[in-house]
Amino acid sequence: MDHNKHVFALEVLNGTNLITPSHRVPAGLYVLVSTSSGQWNTTIAAPMADCSVAWNETLIMHWCPPKSSSTSTVVHFEIYASFEFGQTLGRGQLVGTVKTTLEELLKHDKQFQVSFPAIYNQHPSLLLRMKRMETPHLTGSTADSAQESEVGRVTDAAHEAYALYSKTNHRDDLDRTIQDFQAVLEQCPNGHPDRAAALTNLAHAIIFGTTKNIGTDIDHAISHFRSALALRPIGHPDRPLSIFNLYQALHQRHLSRDDFADIREAAELYSSLLPLCVEGSYLHRVVLDDDGVQYVIEEYNALPCSTMDESISLRWKILELCPPGHPRRAWSLSILAADLCGRFHQSGDVVDIDEAVRLSRNALTICPADAGRDFYLGVLCYALQLRFDRHGDPSDLNESISLYRAALNLCPPFDPARWTSLNNLAEALNARYNQHGNISDFEEALRIHGEALDLRPRGHAGCDHTLNNLAATLYTHFEKSRDISALDDAIRFYREALEMRPPGHQLHCQALLNLASALQKRFTHTRNGEHIEEAIKHCQEALRSLSSEAYMARYDVHCDIDDLARAFENYELAVKHRTQSFPQRIAKPVQWITDAEKYNHGSALDAYQTLLHLLDIRLSTRSSMISRREAVSQLLAPALSANIASFAIRRGELATAVELLERGRALLWSQVSRLRTAPDQLRIARPLLADQFAALSEDLSVATYGHGSDFVVADSAVAEHYRRLLKQWEAVVAQIRGIDRFSRFLLPPSYDDARLAAQDGPIILLIASEYSCHSLIITRNSEQPHHVLLSLTLADLQDLKKDFAEAIQQAIVMRPTQPRMELRSLLQKVWDKVMLPIVNPRSRIWLCPSAAFTSIPLHAAHPFRMKADRSGLEPCLEDIYICSYTPTLSALIRARQTMRTRVAPSFMAAGRGTVLLGARAELDLVFRLDRAQPYNSFFVMKDKPVTLLDIIENDFPKAEFAFLSSCQTAVGNEQTPDEVMHLAAGLLFSGFKSVIGTLSVVDDNVANEIVQAFYENMFTDGVMDCTMAASALNTAIRAVKNQVPLEQSIIFIHIGV
Repeated sequence: MDHNKHVFALEVLNGTNLITPSHRVPAGLYVLVSTSSGQWNTTIAAPMADCSVAWNETLIMHWCPPKSSSTSTVVHFEIYASFEFGQTLGRGQLVGTVKTTLEELLKHDKQFQVSFPAIYNQHPSLLLRMKRMETPHLTGSTADSAQESEVGRVTDAAHEAYALYSKTNHRDDLDRTIQDFQAVLEQCPNGHPDRAAALTNLAHAIIFGTTKNIGTDIDHAISHFRSALALRPIGHPDRPLSIFNLYQALHQRHLSRDDFADIREAAELYSSLLPLCVEGSYLHRVVLDDDGVQYVIEEYNALPCSTMDESISLRWKILELCPPGHPRRAWSLSILAADLCGRFHQSGDVVDIDEAVRLSRNALTICPADAGRDFYLGVLCYALQLRFDRHGDPSDLNESISLYRAALNLCPPFDPARWTSLNNLAEALNARYNQHGNISDFEEALRIHGEALDLRPRGHAGCDHTLNNLAATLYTHFEKSRDISALDDAIRFYREALEMRPPGHQLHCQALLNLASALQKRFTHTRNGEHIEEAIKHCQEALRSLSSEAYMARYDVHCDIDDLARAFENYELAVKHRTQSFPQRIAKPVQWITDAEKYNHGSALDAYQTLLHLLDIRLSTRSSMISRREAVSQLLAPALSANIASFAIRRGELATAVELLERGRALLWSQVSRLRTAPDQLRIARPLLADQFAALSEDLSVATYGHGSDFVVADSAVAEHYRRLLKQWEAVVAQIRGIDRFSRFLLPPSYDDARLAAQDGPIILLIASEYSCHSLIITRNSEQPHHVLLSLTLADLQDLKKDFAEAIQQAIVMRPTQPRMELRSLLQKVWDKVMLPIVNPRSRIWLCPSAAFTSIPLHAAHPFRMKADRSGLEPCLEDIYICSYTPTLSALIRARQTMRTRVAPSFMAAGRGTVLLGARAELDLVFRLDRAQPYNSFFVMKDKPVTLLDIIENDFPKAEFAFLSSCQTAVGNEQTPDEVMHLAAGLLFSGFKSVIGTLSVVDDNVANEIVQAFYENMFTDGVMDCTMAASALNTAIRAVKNQVPLEQSIIFIHIGV
């Protein structure tokens, strides 16, 4: 060790006013200390919002004293801005330098400050402390030798020229900067660790020239920034700064070109950047300043409204940039609400409109009380009116009218916005008049339309809207009052509006249809052929809007078969017209079905299938089970699937009837099952595609069902995430269906699939439609199902269902010895009218009821007649068959398929407080039914309830058997019977193969007798086999039926294999 060396400890505590000469945002700053004996540097530390840096580092410096004691030792302090945290390229940009001596430093025995030359009138400074070390010490941090490489040397020279140009604005300095940075980039090819830094430096120089109005290529710079960002993936220390650099370039280009795409991308970048910024850091400050986040908010919110999912997702991110208290939060809330209204108009997703109302209401609460309040009122009014159009809740309409009045009061006479407020208020009043028929609403609407015409008289742009709305108000009045003069006035105003909407106008077709509709109505009253001919002429011109009503009206009068053909041709074209809102798209096939059934037209099958397709799309776009349930309740007619099958049967297409019945039932369960399909066969053919499908299905399932039972309405972030996943999942499914032998992947089962499900016994489909009632019997070997036309009507079944409910309630309060004559009579009717025409003795059958049939105990059908020889009663259905139910063919098919991979038996039992024979105590559950919201039906557990939604959220592929002896565990919802929303079906769809449930209230004592008899038969060989459950239940019921009341013996049913 050289004892002539002296060792010093230099503490670099912090720095202030650390500003880069070029105004580039640095990744961090460091201090370089140089003497004749060596160089030492601190680490790179990020600057704070006030341009300070806290290093708090100690540099151990070695100094060899000069031979002459009179010679002082020079110490150089340099502060550098580094633009990389990770791999650094060169020393960075010099912030400042100062020279002192060791002697001067040693004069300070406490902290002291060293000041640097001013940059933009701010003096950088360092806070230091220096002391001599008494003993030798190991060498401290020394300057990185990489900084002295040729690439680093050229980079440093470019930084010097860059800083010089920022002061002098001499073009030669900028040219030299770009040339040097370009030379460095050429020395850093793809794969070089410094390439991202080289790309960034060159791009910055180009951008800096652009800001000085020098003709550098900003597109080229943006391309370099993109490439640098791609080289700095998530988790890279320099990724936040790379995102900011790209944002700044896009910002600069947007200022010069006003390109929507740039501000959209800038907004996307900002939403990903903010979470990466350390609060209080310099980067965080510049991101939040007026040229940063404020600019993004202002410019993105100024973009036109869009219904694209990606655009709305970005609007949500913009809203996140405006936390409570932010001056632009109200504006951002309303802009997002307006976009959600637009998407609701197209897709009909009630989540969107409910969210739009909530957001616009919040915006109105916090918006300024003066300027612009009419805008916030208008958005909320529009959202409320759209929701009223969907749900018909008068409170929404009344509130919108009240708010429209408030908006009108904010608009003085001759204010351009007053015309809009007048039209909006008049439309809302007309809607309320149409609903309630209050003549004062009609009169006020007429008066307001008159004022609107005064503001924009004929010949003025926008007058066509007022004329059209005025005509619509008069048309409504005619519908209410049958005042033919109001209809004539409506036709006159519709004609004027049409003149102002010539061919090529975006509302030309709508104007044609409005006038045609009024003329058609005039024809039905006058039988004046000129009116209907003119109406048809307008319809022909407006074929894109594809009206069928005028052709139907003329056919009803003249019975020209060509009119009927054209009407149905137009229906077929109309449902493909995607520019209509979703409610309109749904309404078209519904009306098509109505007319096709009325005229027995063969296109009804196409109409039904179109409606099912639209319903499937509608449910797929819902991101929660609750919202899907609401959509089914709103859109699905109770007998839709039965009507479809009935029409196919009446056309002689029996196999098609089976397929369509299955496709139209249990739509909610079908959505669940798609995500639980194991791609085993696909994995053999395409393992990577199978893994991709399984991963997306899992992600989509979590997004749909992973919110717990308290989840009511999907929040918007979840909904947006769900939509993105759904698009990816649908693309993969389409790819799979393009593979040979997988064309029917995830499609509803075909008739051949149904035949396979009947391998252990026939399946009996019971179809209750508005037009006729049928039974279709599927057997393993039949090419076509066997058809039986039943003598009952849907009205008969509705009465029978009601009678059963009343008879069971009456029987419950009767003494056990009293005869159940009413119940016996009803079961006899089920035997005679439903089961007797169907049955042929076999060992086992599966019943698959639809619509009203689902509420009738078909398995208990009984003739209650003496045999001819008086030796006893004739056999009932359960004497002839072992009866099981299946909610759908798909459910039975899936249960059979999963039986192939059986494991050790497992089962579940649910009772009412008593331990069931063969069941563990912890599985002895109490059940609570919620008919209004089936998902909320639940089992009472020791820790918390387990709801039907909880069951749906889980998959039980290895579960085999469940006995649910609690009350009404197999009772569905009356409004949507074909959705089979009950606990027993929930377990079957979730993976159980065999389930026993109940149709009514269960008596505890009776339940004990039946359950004990069941398990005695279920475990005759000491082994449980879930396929024996139906036989065990049949034997148990027959064994105890003479000891238990009739209404109790008929309520236990078996579902599954």
